Amino acid sequence: MLICGRNEKIDEPCALLLGGFDGLHVGHETLLSRARETGLPVGITAITNLKAGGDLFTLAERKHVFQKEGVSFVVELPFEEIKDISAAQFLADLFANVRAEAVFCGADFRFGKDAAGSAEFLRQNAPCPVEICPIQMRGGKKVSITEVKEFLGKGDLPAVNSLLSGGYFVQGVVEHGRQVGRTYGFPTANVSFSAEKYLLREGVYRGYVETGGKTYSSIVNVGARPTFGVEQKKIEAYLHRFDGDLYGKIIRIYPTDFVRPIVKFASVEELKSQLKKDLETL
Repeated sequence: MLICGRNEKIDEPCALLLGGFDGLHVGHETLLSRARETGLPVGITAITNLKAGGDLFTLAERKHVFQKEGVSFVVELPFEEIKDISAAQFLADLFANVRAEAVFCGADFRFGKDAAGSAEFLRQNAPCPVEICPIQMRGGKKVSITEVKEFLGKGDLPAVNSLLSGGYFVQGVVEHGRQVGRTYGFPTANVSFSAEKYLLREGVYRGYVETGGKTYSSIVNVGARPTFGVEQKKIEAYLHRFDGDLYGKIIRIYPTDFVRPIVKFASVEELKSQLKKDLETL
């Protein structure tokens, strides 16, 4: 799948989804479905570095999400580059580069400087038909990435994953850590948490890891490792029944259920005993 800068040309006719698209939630399903019905390749915009506190997904992670949904290309729109562009100029620049024959957006879509552009403004000024899809509601609330982040902050991954297409995950390259876990029978794959990514609640989670086309049940630690005096926040996963070398490989870690908070154990033996109990939750 192609990732394009905002000034790169897409000459092939396409159906274009407009929005920030920090991942895909259930409210986006109608947009995707309607775009697919055109029979055209589907493109999507992705505004990066938009929200204080970080994005839900990095651009590389979004690429994985979009690709699974059959999206052909992504137009990356760094917020700092577009925040002072007028709504009219934003559309002029976009459609000068993307040959859209149909456009889809949500009723709450806003764009341009001071969010002055609306979905109706888009419909009046786009060079092709625009379909405005209604806002999706659940439990009396608008389905949104903001709501997803609220659940992440609480560690409520079942609620998060009920709203996200494909579920929440962290993608990264496995790094060489201190290799302490292997000394007591629990080697872990360590991945740095991107500075641009929104932090979920620190703690120990049940989950799974995707790597090399396979899936492994996992215990996932999000945050510091106080038993060893390490305050740096990372995400690490113990892959149950995995045997191999993951260093330098890209993995995706999917925490699914909060198990317990992170605590400082008095000894490695106490930690090892707790990890055995954590494994029983898999």
